[in-house]
Amino acid sequence: MIARLYRFHGHASLGFVYKRGQVVRGPLLALKYIRNDRQSSYRVAVVVSRKIHKSAVVRNRIRRRIYEIVRLQAAQIRDSYDLVFTVFGAQLATLPPAELERTVIGQLRKAGVLTSATSENHDIVNPKDK
Repeated sequence: MIARLYRFHGHASLGFVYKRGQVVRGPLLALKYIRNDRQSSYRVAVVVSRKIHKSAVVRNRIRRRIYEIVRLQAAQIRDSYDLVFTVFGAQLATLPPAELERTVIGQLRKAGVLTSATSENHDIVNPKDK
């Protein structure tokens, strides 16, 4: 679970990102981001509409999976950015962890949020290495 410090507080706080942020789009996910010098660290939100899936359980599962990937990459996030992930497909709930991680990290890299010294798939063990 991502700490409260790294979350947005209140609906109006997303307005700044939606109005002035830049977008990196993918087939299942979009990242809207902007640098925020008023904050001491990054903030992240994951928006999953009810149109994606009727069940709150599934929508929350998608949110938790994305939050966890961002939490694991926290050391590589350069500056204080406001990040808003918008989900376009329910497939993210059942996407294999490695593929979801690749998707989210790819979005963060395209946005230039991560430092260049990030290691891909840091937790994922390659079966050939065993």
